[in-house]
Amino acid sequence: MNRLSREKRALVLRCLTDGMGVNATERTTGVAKTTILRLLLKAGEVCGDYHHKVMRNLRCRLVQCDEMWGFIYAKEKNAHLVQKAPYAGDIWLWTALDVDSRLFITWRLGDRSGDTAFDLIHDMAQRLAHRVQLSTDGNTAYLEAVEHAFGSNIDYAQLVKQFGTGGPLGQRHDHKYSPSGLTGYMKIPVTGRPNPKDISTSYVERSNLTIRMSMRRYTRLTNAFSKRLEFHAAAVALNFMVYNFCRLHASLEVSPAMEAGVSANLWHMEDVVRLIEQATPAPGPRGPYRKRGVSPRVFQTLP
Repeated sequence: MNRLSREKRALVLRCLTDGMGVNATERTTGVAKTTILRLLLKAGEVCGDYHHKVMRNLRCRLVQCDEMWGFIYAKEKNAHLVQKAPYAGDIWLWTALDVDSRLFITWRLGDRSGDTAFDLIHDMAQRLAHRVQLSTDGNTAYLEAVEHAFGSNIDYAQLVKQFGTGGPLGQRHDHKYSPSGLTGYMKIPVTGRPNPKDISTSYVERSNLTIRMSMRRYTRLTNAFSKRLEFHAAAVALNFMVYNFCRLHASLEVSPAMEAGVSANLWHMEDVVRLIEQATPAPGPRGPYRKRGVSPRVFQTLP
């Protein structure tokens, strides 16, 4: 990895964060697969640490949280058949999004239990500068987590959606992979005095599409899923770094980090590579590479 030029490293990372898998990146860039994976792990470690350090005192007004399903090596129903993948099975990505700047405040990888919700909400609370209005779906795991992290110092509401069972329309072959129709919803205030007009999860649910389009591991109905947990976690950390700092948001015409006041300039992929180079130790006398563990910030408190 240390022999790659900065431009080649930037190209590899650009491919990985633009919807391409590792094998496709290898064919496109000519870089060996093992080198790509080593660069991905290092990038995930550095980006996770940098995100943890700079996402502080955020002056958010509206925050939305949601969770998105994925899996490692095999889906949960087949995980018992896997011997060589210790974390095989379903994994959920929990995210907290600032509505005004479209900034991902924080995230968590884990199961869909209250423990993961507790970690997400507590970490989010430490990064906010003042009282916010929070909207989530009807997942009951959020209730205790928000109460414990904020107490009464928050305006919190849940948007509970009601879906149909499909009916005759859902039996047609062209609707096999379509979601059930939305039949109604309820806005349920939980804490404080949330503004009914701002009770919504539309923005964070739309961000799920962005994640699935830019991160090949989350693309549905493909064989590009993660085979190992550490690579999955590193890919998530890298993609959130690129989304927050390196991409112009279409409706904002600046990056989310610039809109939130976290960054003064738009980052380029070469800037991410420089960040990685600054955190990479010089080659030791025993060879060009050193075995290093992945930072806990990459995993964001996995189970």
